[in-house]
Amino acid sequence: MTIKNYVRDIQGFPKEGILFKDITPLLNDPIATKKCLSVLVESLKGHKIDKVVGAESRGFFFGILLAQELNAGFVPVRKPKKLPYETISATYELEYGTDSLEMHTDAIKKGDRVLIHDDVLATGGTAKAVCELVEKLGGEIVQCNFLMELTFLKGREKIKDHSIFAAITY
Repeated sequence: MTIKNYVRDIQGFPKEGILFKDITPLLNDPIATKKCLSVLVESLKGHKIDKVVGAESRGFFFGILLAQELNAGFVPVRKPKKLPYETISATYELEYGTDSLEMHTDAIKKGDRVLIHDDVLATGGTAKAVCELVEKLGGEIVQCNFLMELTFLKGREKIKDHSIFAAITY
């Protein structure tokens, strides 16, 4: 069984010209989900993780599973005004314009060893913004961890100062 077999391509979603990588078949299969989680955890062998930071929203799926498996806390990073407590924010570039992400100010303590997880590394804007939030609060980024990487979009360049792992590459 290969994890790639559980990711389906959806042409023209969310708009024409996009080939969307749909992970719902992976999430729907408990054996494939466990296999994927195992691959993601294996990349962290020998590393202590205090917090797993998951980017909204597809980064939450495996982010919380990783936190449980690593006996670490889970920190959600969300779009503006979605978190109820005091937040810090980071802005990142989109194809047309900008967007922002927020994290609670008490989510990361100085010196926490942090795993950043998202479903996909594409252009790298989201990952870079999440790294900025973690570093702003004094966290030490152990790894930026992704279910898949779209290498042709060169997102790795924006976070090249950090260890990067992707279970699947396209």
